[in-house]
Amino acid sequence: MKSLRPTIAMASVAAACLLSLSQPAATCGSANCFLVSGSSDGVSAKGAVTFDLTYRYIVQSRKLEGTSSVGEVLTPAIDFENEEIEPDHHREIRTQNTLVQLGALWGVTERLTLAADLPLINDREHEHFDDVGPSEFFTRQDGASGFGDVRLGARYALLVKSKDILVGSLAVKLPTGEYRLRDSEGDINEPTIQPGSGSYDAIAGLYYARQVLPMAVEVFASAARKTNTENDLDYRFGSENLVSAGVQHMAGARFSWSAQVNLRRTAHDVYRGDLVDSTGGTLVNLTPGIRVQSGRAAAFYAFAQIPVHQDVHDAQLAPRTAFLVGISKTF
Repeated sequence: MKSLRPTIAMASVAAACLLSLSQPAATCGSANCFLVSGSSDGVSAKGAVTFDLTYRYIVQSRKLEGTSSVGEVLTPAIDFENEEIEPDHHREIRTQNTLVQLGALWGVTERLTLAADLPLINDREHEHFDDVGPSEFFTRQDGASGFGDVRLGARYALLVKSKDILVGSLAVKLPTGEYRLRDSEGDINEPTIQPGSGSYDAIAGLYYARQVLPMAVEVFASAARKTNTENDLDYRFGSENLVSAGVQHMAGARFSWSAQVNLRRTAHDVYRGDLVDSTGGTLVNLTPGIRVQSGRAAAFYAFAQIPVHQDVHDAQLAPRTAFLVGISKTF
């Protein structure tokens, strides 16, 4: 296993991002990362414990209908009290997502690793014109903040060779975050603004990496499927498919750079059996990144997610360039 330590270290945060999927881009512009970030998607050494702290900053203000820029984005509201969807209820302006997550890994055996992801802060500042029409008004008071949905999972090294590793992962997302927070008018806030989803969801993924020696290059690919269930408000977020592929180059004993392409395809949300407009779509990002090793067990990494293709259902706010930084430490 020693010859695979660089691969396993790179794999280690990837499932943290794949398994820490939050709500998809949807009615009020919720977003999350979907990249292979490099310190938690593989397996850890037996007995090793790794903690990984990440910070993500995502601004959604690009107004799109399908793939085209538009002058305004009108989206529906969910009236949970009267159990109906109100079309074209508000005019979206901007959503700023600030997300902080703590991940933990424990190497049970040389092949089996258990993982937990704790979304410590899900902070969303949201701006829109409410009640579109003669009585519409601007507000930035309808954002939300709080602890999110915890994810618990396991990863197993299905294939381990001198230059290759294939890891399978399974996880469940628990409804630990608030999903009934009220907006400034006292109604249950939009589902995509809430810190939690209120549902039990399942995630399955595969990660493959191969070292290309003596060029100090590693190629990797990953795929994941997140299947969402309905919460007790009769709302279900659209299920997601994610695919990533990229390359990493070791430029020295402690420094490496990487480049990857990430695709996320999300289905429409569903409320009481009806599709919710302005939810779901296909997003493709080009993601350059760096990783700096500090000593044998600590590392710092940073990524920029640059949109290269955005095709949303109906009209939505889409993300601009997003940023992720993280620190990992193994004991």
